[in-house]
Amino acid sequence: MRENGGPEKVTIDKSGSNKAAIDEINDGLENSIVIRQVKYLNNIVVEQDHRTIKRVTGPMRNFKSFRPARNTLAGIELMQMIRKGQMVLVKGVQMTFAEQFYALAE
Repeated sequence: MRENGGPEKVTIDKSGSNKAAIDEINDGLENSIVIRQVKYLNNIVVEQDHRTIKRVTGPMRNFKSFRPARNTLAGIELMQMIRKGQMVLVKGVQMTFAEQFYALAE
């Protein structure tokens, strides 16, 4: 939050302690954080985000050692981040997916 600023909207489950914590944070803010409190919604979002990774990693269960599996999964995660626009190499510079990928290879 220090680097990117506070969120505008937060999705939490029906936990009362989470809502109380966000309400306490909102007391000190000018623009309060909108709370979406829906049971199981946060888990659905996380599972949908990893759906592609689960599909790709299914055939790769036959790795013989941990290191190649870890490196392959790291590459898959990186490609997901590039596709979703979560990776920024140079602040303020917009790069295409291909430019980001080639910049990593340099």
